[in-house]
Amino acid sequence: MTSFRAPRSGFAAVLVAALLAFAWPQAARAQVSPGPLAAPHAALEGTTQCFQCHASGSSKTGMDSRCLACHQEIDWMRARKRGYHTTVAARECASCHPDHGGRDFQMIVWDGGAPEKFDHRKAGYVLQGKHATLECRACHKPANQKSAAVPLLRRKNHADSWLGLETACASCHADPHRGQLGAYCASCHAPTGWKPAAGFDHAKSAFPLTGAHAKVECARCHATPQVATTLDAKGQPVPQWKPLPHGDCVSCHKDPHAGRFPGACAKCHVTTDWHQVGKQGFNHDLTRYPLHGRHATVACASCHDPKKAWGEKPKFARCDDCHHDAHAGKATLRGAAADCAACHAVDGFERPAYTVAQHATSAYPLTGRHAAAACAKCHVTLPEGPAAAAWGTSRVVLRPSAQDCVPCHADPHRGRFAAGGTRPHPKGCADCHDVRAFVPSHYDGVRHADCVFPLRGAHRAVACQACHQELKAAPSGLSLAADSSRVRLLPFEGGKRACTDCHGTPHGTQFAHRKDRGACEGCHDENAFSPASRFDHNRDSQYRLEGAHLRAACAGCHVPHEDAAGRRVVTYRPTPAKCEACHAGGVRDTSGTAPKAPKTSSMRWLGPAAPETFLTAREAGHASDY
Repeated sequence: MTSFRAPRSGFAAVLVAALLAFAWPQAARAQVSPGPLAAPHAALEGTTQCFQCHASGSSKTGMDSRCLACHQEIDWMRARKRGYHTTVAARECASCHPDHGGRDFQMIVWDGGAPEKFDHRKAGYVLQGKHATLECRACHKPANQKSAAVPLLRRKNHADSWLGLETACASCHADPHRGQLGAYCASCHAPTGWKPAAGFDHAKSAFPLTGAHAKVECARCHATPQVATTLDAKGQPVPQWKPLPHGDCVSCHKDPHAGRFPGACAKCHVTTDWHQVGKQGFNHDLTRYPLHGRHATVACASCHDPKKAWGEKPKFARCDDCHHDAHAGKATLRGAAADCAACHAVDGFERPAYTVAQHATSAYPLTGRHAAAACAKCHVTLPEGPAAAAWGTSRVVLRPSAQDCVPCHADPHRGRFAAGGTRPHPKGCADCHDVRAFVPSHYDGVRHADCVFPLRGAHRAVACQACHQELKAAPSGLSLAADSSRVRLLPFEGGKRACTDCHGTPHGTQFAHRKDRGACEGCHDENAFSPASRFDHNRDSQYRLEGAHLRAACAGCHVPHEDAAGRRVVTYRPTPAKCEACHAGGVRDTSGTAPKAPKTSSMRWLGPAAPETFLTAREAGHASDY
């Protein structure tokens, strides 16, 4: 590109703007436009828009960073060392794309005055052969703009942009090989012409052409109806270049043996002349049915008739062409009768070759622990009898019930969560367990909300075994119905509902007179035993706390002491209600050693009142914890 030359139509405007810039004070100079912006930048016209492109104040900072912030497609290409702008990265954008020359000003000045004169080598792609004779817009059009930079273009009409092309042939040209030969066309073709493919050498392919094959036209192999299944607009077969069957001669040639000796014909024949046959001995592996496994030890006469020159070719498409069906037609896959080979190998019938991956296509895919289970654990062999006869001579149950877990596994919950149980679950075992393992279950504290005893507060942190004692028994490690007598029973039928069913009360019968008969939840919640969050001294007792009593510690009136059994208890009632019972002036204590009180205190130790009988449950020995 050449240096900028302002058109005459905008020259006067530029000159006037320059004179005004020198005449006005410095503060106003940045707000004077030297001329109208070109049409692509018309939206930036106006004194309030100047700083979209220009730096503020008297800074000499260049505009390139602001140009690239707007023209992100150029920034994207420069960051990847692609295109023409990479070669001129050291130059300022305005040196090639000046503005303020008027609406009709062309912001690109081409070398030689036209795009056709541009040296395409500077764009990183040399035009050679037929590419050099094409018009620019024959390639630079929206249909060929497939670069990742295209979405960054600010032009509404992408046809006006020269960017967005890729160098790969397939980005502009349709691939007649439909991806069969890869994306690098230049490995076979040159820009001088598509045909002939001078770079292709069949000798370097997977099938070198020898003998009579070297004289055959390409279409005789690559465009036959047998291999070219797609037709072009004229109804002609579209050549299939790769992959093309070539492992056996019968892929292209009719078998004169009518299938009696399929396989590698080259073991007997050569490419120069079909009638030239070697004198090798017969190898059954050359046929369509190689003898492997137990078949290799079978006498030929077991399949062929030697009295009739080995007779007709025996059937071998299915195993039951020779073998009887040991499963009496019950062996099916996806609803259709399966051949023996779907589950067995020629090494032996007794050992199934049916894999976990194949089982995934059945009505019951094996996942989790099921994938490691032995086949015989589910597909049991029935003892001889009428029930076993329905499964053929093998007596193997091929389709065990898979609707629920209990047909195979013992129910450790004794039917409590099954349909008809006391706590039926809609999905049965799957509501709490999955196939990864029976233990642990995915039944958690949130799910426990569905039970008669939802877990709230501190109960959510309690281990399951603390309430469900049956979980303390060692797991058996077995869950199969056949081993049901050894399975650990987990009935989960505990009827504990009240706090005292699990916790000992440190209060004995002190609050038995209340309407709730001293229920723990009357004063305590499930978050913690202390403090008694639900107890209100003014509401729930006969002694209102007022004045200084509001600041008194509970232990100042309700003094902890040891009972006759040596347990630390707190007497809440009866508690003296008269002032002199707690303060100076009352009866002097004679029952124990009084604690030291502050000199300013009117309190004096009167000793503990005789507590009522203190009852405990399982935790009675830990009353001090409360």
